Amino acid sequence: MTSPLTEAPADGPRHQVELTIGGMTCASCAARVEKKLNRMDGVTATVNYATEKARVTYPEGVQVADLIATVVKTGYTAEEPPPPAPPAPEDGAPATTEDPELAALRERLTVSALLSVPVVLLSMVPALQFDNWQWLSLTLAAPVVVWGGFPFHRAAFTNVRHGAATMDTLVSVGTLAAFGWSLWALFLGHAGMPGMRHGFDLTVSRTDASSTIYLEVAAGVVTFILLGRYLEARSKRRAGTALRALLELGAKDVAVLRDGDTGVREVRVPVAQLTVGDRFVVRPGEKIATDGVVVEGSSAVDASMLTGESVPVDVTAGDTVTGATVNAGGRLVVEATRIGADTQLARMARLVEEAQNGKAEVQRLADRVSAVFVPVVMLIAVGTFGGRLGVTGDLAAAFTAAVAVLIIACPCALGLATPTALMVGTGRGAQLGILIKGPEVLESTRRVDTVVLDKTGTVTTGRMTLQEVYVAQDAEDAKGSGGSAGFDEKDVLRLAGALEHASEHPIARAVAAGAEERTGALPPVEGFENVPGRGVRGRVGGREVMVGRLAPAPLPAALARAEEAAAAAGRTAVVVTVDGTAAGVLTVADSVKETSAEAVRRLRALGLTPVLLTGDDERVARAVADAVGIDEVIAEVLPEDKVAVVRRLQGEGRRVAMVGDGVNDAAALAAADLGLAMGTGTDAAIEASDLTLVRGDLRVAADAIRLSRRTLSTIKGNLVWAFGYNVAALPLAAAGLLNPMIAGAAMAFSSVFVVTNSLRLRAFS
Repeated sequence: MTSPLTEAPADGPRHQVELTIGGMTCASCAARVEKKLNRMDGVTATVNYATEKARVTYPEGVQVADLIATVVKTGYTAEEPPPPAPPAPEDGAPATTEDPELAALRERLTVSALLSVPVVLLSMVPALQFDNWQWLSLTLAAPVVVWGGFPFHRAAFTNVRHGAATMDTLVSVGTLAAFGWSLWALFLGHAGMPGMRHGFDLTVSRTDASSTIYLEVAAGVVTFILLGRYLEARSKRRAGTALRALLELGAKDVAVLRDGDTGVREVRVPVAQLTVGDRFVVRPGEKIATDGVVVEGSSAVDASMLTGESVPVDVTAGDTVTGATVNAGGRLVVEATRIGADTQLARMARLVEEAQNGKAEVQRLADRVSAVFVPVVMLIAVGTFGGRLGVTGDLAAAFTAAVAVLIIACPCALGLATPTALMVGTGRGAQLGILIKGPEVLESTRRVDTVVLDKTGTVTTGRMTLQEVYVAQDAEDAKGSGGSAGFDEKDVLRLAGALEHASEHPIARAVAAGAEERTGALPPVEGFENVPGRGVRGRVGGREVMVGRLAPAPLPAALARAEEAAAAAGRTAVVVTVDGTAAGVLTVADSVKETSAEAVRRLRALGLTPVLLTGDDERVARAVADAVGIDEVIAEVLPEDKVAVVRRLQGEGRRVAMVGDGVNDAAALAAADLGLAMGTGTDAAIEASDLTLVRGDLRVAADAIRLSRRTLSTIKGNLVWAFGYNVAALPLAAAGLLNPMIAGAAMAFSSVFVVTNSLRLRAFS
């Protein structure tokens, strides 16, 4: 699963691979693996604890096997991710989604909990204690410490062999120390005597060392941490649900049209066998197998699962369709234009996964803290034991406080703070048709204060449509002049539409489509001639027709006023001349999207100042701006000058977000502090952007910024909790104010809190 990078350094080409890392149990593990990989010559690695993956960039001369060997030497496992799972069974039987590791963890937790509860109750409630109860507690606690805690002990032993320490080291040393002390007290001290009674305090109290046992601490801490691990693992799996659902959206098989001896026939094949140019059939209710163009039929396509758009979109011959969307209406024949990794679905999944594997700068700080945290904690534990023993002379109290320090100090919450929020946020974004390219984008969304909106295709539909029809007779009558042209609106439209139907100009297509919609089938044209810059002319039904700027001068007053009014309203006017007489004026315009005004209001509500940027005439741009509520307009800008506009705004001290969809927007998107590309636009624009909006709805731009800001806020909240927890808990434990078992519960649930807080992003709407 390697791929050459687009940019190679001067010392030769570089490659990238993604490895699945096994055996990591906390953020310290991820930091160790990352550190070891980065020590290899020319290797740059990022290891994500939440996704359990490493993204590694390496030079020529380094093999993937070398990278895997380095990880193995560090004490963990590594492998390239397996190929995608085979399609689901044809009979629709649900395939099992049970995670073997999660099932094994649940089994270990269940057994440990059943054995630990009696031990904790007997130790905490003197009324339940009977003669020799301590020996029953030992019998129940031993399997928990040895078998239940085996993953911690094994990881700690592996770390010791490699000269490292992680959270597992803290847990293993703490629980084994408590269990070992209990064995000493039971067999060599006074704790094994019949009739021995044991109390429980939330804090460390003075006791007789030889009659004090910590079986409830050893068993309870193991169980609490197993519970935390299980809840954490399950929550992490839920956090990645959106990406897995995205990957599973595609169709499994497809009915391809093949030429045979008896003509064209349908052959159902796996989607993987499709090639570009294949034509396939999509019946009502079926998923469209891959990206393509409709060549036959018309229908409504439901893209809600891919873009979040709830209203089906009508498609007919010539329209593009996207793989994984659902045909909600009639039968379609589609020609495949993109397959496999090139499809929009695959590109979306790739962008989401890359974003989830990235690291924000604040997370790198947390990783650096985690890397040194465990050794520091062990020193604090030793210092606590020695200090309390020297000051109080109470061996049991000093030991209890040291064990509490070891157990309370877990850096897992630090390691989970950013990646879990990022996983949930980017996954939820994918469900809403918002693709966040990486964690660094989140900071940009917080800082921007100005949003530059490209007009065509972003605020407007990008398609010219016929607006008004002014006819000579009607126009003169409206002014009371009694004109004698006698033209009928339907006739003028039919004649103009027939002539324009032969032209490929966007304005001509708008006139032709509008005429056909309002008058029906259009008559044929003879002697069609295109006059560059002026318009078109020809014969329709035996009459000489001209459309464009070929009209006789001057125009009748009413038509001239209609032409001026169209220009003032930001519309393009074309004159229709029939047999040398001005018959009417047609106006066309790039219509404003119905949702653009609401989108502008939402952007303003986020504290952003909207700016309309276009190459169109100032009057056209102003009309569009007025329609959607934008005050600042920058018009008549050449495509190559859009970057200069963005940089000028930045030079004024503004933080600029740019929304666009065309090739001519790509450079400006890249230059902006935050680039948002409409997914209905070009690949160049999407590649240059930071956020991709799969739908062509400008309202999603506001949603994207809101989601990014919410995700960033969640990350910061997680980190404040994780840092604050450790800063507050360590002194309490060292001061003897925390019982080790309470410390174990608090440590376990700190990680659960961070993951649960991140999961709240799933409700974003």
